[in-house]
Amino acid sequence: MNSFIKIIFILFVLLAIIGCKNDSEKSQQDDVQKPISVNGSIQEVQKISFKKKLSLQNISLEIITYGEGSIRQLSIQPKGLEIDNDTISFVLDGQVVNAEIEDMNSDGFPELLIYTVSAGSGSYGNVIGFSVNNGKSMSQIYFPDLSENKDAFAGYMGHDEFAIVETSLARRFPIYKEDDTNSNPTGGTRQIQYILKNGEAGRLFVIDKTIDY
Repeated sequence: MNSFIKIIFILFVLLAIIGCKNDSEKSQQDDVQKPISVNGSIQEVQKISFKKKLSLQNISLEIITYGEGSIRQLSIQPKGLEIDNDTISFVLDGQVVNAEIEDMNSDGFPELLIYTVSAGSGSYGNVIGFSVNNGKSMSQIYFPDLSENKDAFAGYMGHDEFAIVETSLARRFPIYKEDDTNSNPTGGTRQIQYILKNGEAGRLFVIDKTIDY
């Protein structure tokens, strides 16, 4: 009888060890994989391709992208907002290369800027920005297409670099002359400085200065 009880006890311990191991492996997988929902349908499990957590003025934001192709899922998880801390997510055409946080309009609440590049040799850049509204919620910042400004757009063929400089957004890219190939720009470099302003429908970036050198 004692031998039977010992066998049962040993089996119970082995099952408990196996269960803990499976839970640990599942936890590790959850850190790098997630099913992607596109247009309401669940797609195959995708790996995390970008992850960064930023915080400023008691508000934190975690930025994650899933997938490795030209179409990826972008997720932004705010924490510390008074009203709306729901996850913001949408499909992204391209990839995230960096993200920064700064109080760009000096109102005591941060702005989040996410820098992306398109797939392909051009690597056309874009900025996805969000502004915190009085510590309560977030709204998207309008970032104008470069083609809206004829002078700034002249000679542009992608390869952008973005960075926050104090309370401005700096954008830099090579200038292409008419006969230049994509791999050999000869027109120098253009740097554009954007500032954040309040518009009728929300906040937006506007070009403040353009310098060619």
